Amino acid sequence: MNMLRRLVVLLAGLMGAAGVAAAAAGAHMNPDPNLTTAAYFLMLGAAGALGAAAFAGTHGPGWSFADIGGIVIALGAGLFGSTLGLRALWEIVLFPMSAPIGGTMLIAGWLVVALAAFERGTRAG
Repeated sequence: MNMLRRLVVLLAGLMGAAGVAAAAAGAHMNPDPNLTTAAYFLMLGAAGALGAAAFAGTHGPGWSFADIGGIVIALGAGLFGSTLGLRALWEIVLFPMSAPIGGTMLIAGWLVVALAAFERGTRAG
């Protein structure tokens, strides 16, 4: 597994854990709907990034569209989810436009993953 895929798997694990924590905080500490949204985006982004990393692993050496899409999904979901969570729990603004930037990164990441369907490479089977 190359270093980029390892990074995606690491980020996905951290995002999954943060998503569960955000869901628990929303249920027990602060019933802000932003926490629920953050939890969904973190957990779904984690699953998407893991799926992209697994698909990229079938491509062979080098970076694939799935590799790049997976890292952009992970970074976008992390930025979007942490922005909403920080705002809901501690009224902290990460930086101006951080949520829209994270959301835009998510959209772009999913579109890059879609390009992997057309990528040529060494695939088993």
